[in-house]
Amino acid sequence: MALASPVKGNPFSHLIDTLQGENNDSQYFNPLKLNDPRYEELPLSIRVLLEAAIRKCDGFYIKEEDVLNILDWKHQQNVAEVPFAPARVLFQDFTGIPAMVDLAAMRDAVAKLGVNPNLVNPKCPIDLLIDHALPVDFSKCAIQNAPNPGGGKGHGVPVDSSPARPVQQGLQCGRQRGCSRGSCSDSPLSSGKLPSVQQIENTPLLCPFHLQPVSEPETTLKNQEMELIRNKERLQFLKWCSNTFSNVNVIPPDVGTAHQVNLEYTSQVVQERHGLLFPDSVVGTDSHTTMINGLGILGWGVGGIESEAVMLGQPVTFTLPKVVGCKLVGTINTLATSIDIVLGITKHLRQAGISGKFVEFFGPGVCQLSASDRTTIANMCPEYNATVSFFPVDEVTLKHFKHTNFPEEKLRLMKSYLQAVKLFKSAEDQSEDPQYSEVIDINLGSIIPHVSGPKRPQDRVAVACVKEDFHTCLKEKVGFRGFHIPQEKQEKLVPFLHAGTEYKLAHGSVVIAAVISCTNNCNPSVMLAAGLLAKKAVEAGLTVKPYIRTSLAPGTGTVTHYLNISGVLPYLSQLGFEVIGYGCATCVGNTAPLPDTVTDAINKGDLVACGVLSGNRNFEGRLCDGVRANYLASPPLVVAYAIAGTISIDFEKEPLGVNSEGKEVFLADVWPSRVEVQHIEETVISSMFTDVRTRMEKGNKLWDGIEFSDSDHFPWDLKSTYIHCPPFFNKLTREPSPPQSIENAHALLFLRDKVTTDHISPAGSIGRVSAAAKYLQSKRLTPREFNSYGARRGNDAVMTRGTFASMKLQNRFIGKPGPKTLHIPTGQTLDVFEASERYQRDGVPLIILAGKDYGSGSSRDWAAKGPYLMGVRAVIAESFEKMHKNHLVGMGIAPLQFVKGESADTLELSGKERFTISIPKDLSPLQELSVKTSTGKSFRVTALFENEMDLVFYRHGGMLKYVTHNMLLTNCGAESAERRPSAV
Repeated sequence: MALASPVKGNPFSHLIDTLQGENNDSQYFNPLKLNDPRYEELPLSIRVLLEAAIRKCDGFYIKEEDVLNILDWKHQQNVAEVPFAPARVLFQDFTGIPAMVDLAAMRDAVAKLGVNPNLVNPKCPIDLLIDHALPVDFSKCAIQNAPNPGGGKGHGVPVDSSPARPVQQGLQCGRQRGCSRGSCSDSPLSSGKLPSVQQIENTPLLCPFHLQPVSEPETTLKNQEMELIRNKERLQFLKWCSNTFSNVNVIPPDVGTAHQVNLEYTSQVVQERHGLLFPDSVVGTDSHTTMINGLGILGWGVGGIESEAVMLGQPVTFTLPKVVGCKLVGTINTLATSIDIVLGITKHLRQAGISGKFVEFFGPGVCQLSASDRTTIANMCPEYNATVSFFPVDEVTLKHFKHTNFPEEKLRLMKSYLQAVKLFKSAEDQSEDPQYSEVIDINLGSIIPHVSGPKRPQDRVAVACVKEDFHTCLKEKVGFRGFHIPQEKQEKLVPFLHAGTEYKLAHGSVVIAAVISCTNNCNPSVMLAAGLLAKKAVEAGLTVKPYIRTSLAPGTGTVTHYLNISGVLPYLSQLGFEVIGYGCATCVGNTAPLPDTVTDAINKGDLVACGVLSGNRNFEGRLCDGVRANYLASPPLVVAYAIAGTISIDFEKEPLGVNSEGKEVFLADVWPSRVEVQHIEETVISSMFTDVRTRMEKGNKLWDGIEFSDSDHFPWDLKSTYIHCPPFFNKLTREPSPPQSIENAHALLFLRDKVTTDHISPAGSIGRVSAAAKYLQSKRLTPREFNSYGARRGNDAVMTRGTFASMKLQNRFIGKPGPKTLHIPTGQTLDVFEASERYQRDGVPLIILAGKDYGSGSSRDWAAKGPYLMGVRAVIAESFEKMHKNHLVGMGIAPLQFVKGESADTLELSGKERFTISIPKDLSPLQELSVKTSTGKSFRVTALFENEMDLVFYRHGGMLKYVTHNMLLTNCGAESAERRPSAV
């Protein structure tokens, strides 16, 4: 087969080889033909980078010296700047929509300057999944005609808590809306038998109330309808994108979360294009893109603006990283779930200080982890600040893909190719172990069950110590862990009525229990463990209090499928864990309000109520404003804490509950064994991947019915409150303007340590007295129509007003939490947005003063875009979270770091000074700059432009303008040295 254009002009074309086997037409670049012994010493993740550089080497974006630098990784790590051209890009809608809005605006901008707008298209294939719009308005079957306040029993049809309710033959379920007319079916587990293959293929979804067949739970359909109603404008825009831009594949709502579908559907491990085989790789606008590393696919999260550059044909440029080898040894504790292993490894790696490094797993313990375990571990990569957590492909990986119904021919081709280029790993053969920058040993046998909380993912607590630790947190001063509740109020009980029954709330009472998407649903073992625990609990006569807001939001329909065919779904439903839809829900603040009686009781007693969720974010106030303590736990522990009704329980000594016969039931009585879970998992895994492909091919009737424009330019609706043309290109010129020194700037905010992207750009509900609310009310929207910040990321007017709008923001100018700041010239206290408007109107540049770890948390483009539109020119902090620092650079905001040992406090800055920052025209990476204040003080800061690419973006006013300038120069016939960053 003649190879296509990507090979022409490649200086490494002599490395092309033909794969010996059934398909002799398959060709590939073989790095072994370099005859360089350093290749086999490279970590396997670095070998993937090397292959991509060899294959994409054009002497322009990627040069021969880049290839040689990667090959010389041992000496070039943390030194050389290297490019990486991934095979594809992954978007989720929260960050994908603003990226697509920017591209649509870019079309308009280049058209105004005489360039064909149809040239603005992704050159790299992208998948955009709509997964962050799901509302949790209904958490029980919609036959109740109202959102459920939670718990095991609703206000409508009562649920029998008996484990195996007798069913009459021929009984019809047509009396209730949403139920089919088919006859009832017994649960596959109610008889103690596993379903056969034929049963798996034909078992319908069951009505959660009547255990009778339905096509879809009405709860799911109602939430889908609400998703369509609230997000119609967003969905119309995405429909336009999928039909207008080339190389854009939009996957509609109700399929699943981005990283979940990436695992189940879009991942290939080995790609083939233009007659060439090469390793699959991906960058995504979700920080948890790293989940794909568990399958031996190199990928990590980047910002939307960075991914746009990749789509438009540019590689990601970064410093060649150190690679930490994580050697796993020992035998897994029988009571530990993959979540416990995740949190255990997270703790080790966070303490090891591996920020910005690659992690690669090896050692005899690796083969004990299933592919699902590995993807769960890789998913938490952002929590210990590594760039990737890579598990090389081995026999376990191949077994996984065999279960996912990969054709045998594809599996043979995959293995043959990976072996040919030394990307296939055997855990048993230590002679294959590469060299690493450093090695960390972790004994899997030492890991015991933990949860994380009450406010941060990194604060791990052994399950056996949760009760004691929670009471300690009650006493401690308000901070990352403490709540400062007076001793005399710590035992307070507040009675309240709910549905005619009196209950009591106390500190530690669980009011939200959510088994959600994101971290756990890639791993059937933990989800099935939750279902088995629910089954045993129901059979033991246990229930969940009805006021607890319970929900089950699977990552994809695949999860519902395997929970259903394994027979555990009805038991989860009986405890209140109803499938409410597919996508990010509770974890991103999409929780419906708590019942008024519960909220009143919490407020009356000033109680520290708790949420328990199987996600990866638990910052204070993220789930719900009235819930101060949130714990991350494995799905079975979420169910257990929901049954207990409190976080203040010692599972070893105290019962989960007492059944109707007065018998105490302990956690040990209902905890499923690893053998039970694995037995069911092996039975259902093949069927579940067949199901996801069926759902993808079936489509979505609601999505298919959405109308959209067929214009090459998006028809911006000036009345739209969801989609708005951003002002990033308003002053675009053909030539970039060099950056100027920042003269006499005021500090917009004076912040302390650990300011997260949640503080900077909230993703949850829009507060009724916020600047964004005022804007939406001016558009004649009611609070019920506000939706969330995440849903409105395509509207810069909302998102800029939402910047620094968190009620938890600690601004030292104000002295108490809230989205306020001091307008220094007048001394007035204003909303942050209103203050920024005044400064911009007066032509005053702005900076932000901050402490350590500025911008920690999840990737969020608007945490950089919002400050940019507010007029912020620089952020001076003690340290930055790397990804957010990159986003600031990408928007043309200078990230400046105090020199070591100095801070705003040591320099005795009040923040009320005016600041002048000298920026030279020949700015170099990591150069020290001088800052002078109006009070006569002077200090040094380090400009955190780490490489030449960072400087290029800054000189052009941000990444978007750089890409657009590049396009303008290229398509106007100019000789463009600008296209290669080092030449700028």
